[in-house]
Amino acid sequence: MRSGRVRLDRTVVQGFYDRMRLVAPAAYGAIERDRADDPGRAFPETACGRLAGSLDAAGLRALGMWAHHWCVRFYDDDTRVGLRLVREIAGRTGLGWTVDEVRWMLDESYAAGAAAAHRFVLPRAAAAELPAGALSERRDGPAGDWWRQLAG
Repeated sequence: MRSGRVRLDRTVVQGFYDRMRLVAPAAYGAIERDRADDPGRAFPETACGRLAGSLDAAGLRALGMWAHHWCVRFYDDDTRVGLRLVREIAGRTGLGWTVDEVRWMLDESYAAGAAAAHRFVLPRAAAAELPAGALSERRDGPAGDWWRQLAG
């Protein structure tokens, strides 16, 4: 993590990457199938929608984190399908987001920079699921007042 940020334990971060690696092949395949398909199709009828519907809360969080990572890192690609997936996951409640997951996504969002317009969609929704004050010990960072960014 960058200076001035809350550091996450390496084991925790490695656990995130391990979980994301489990869903990555299916997620990438679903995104590629949906890119070639009808963009107006209802989400549950898409490959991404079927994948999301097959996962439990932990799997859906891993899929969301992977899609968030992919979209904010590669925003210059055709990410409409990936962004739709992120928005759909962000719209789901009760997924059990952890403080560490939200912090990791925030760090990813800052690393992407301002050009990734949708970089706070999922972390903002996930943070709304956390108990009040869970992220309160750090309200600043190298990118400025991230608390204001997170609040919208």
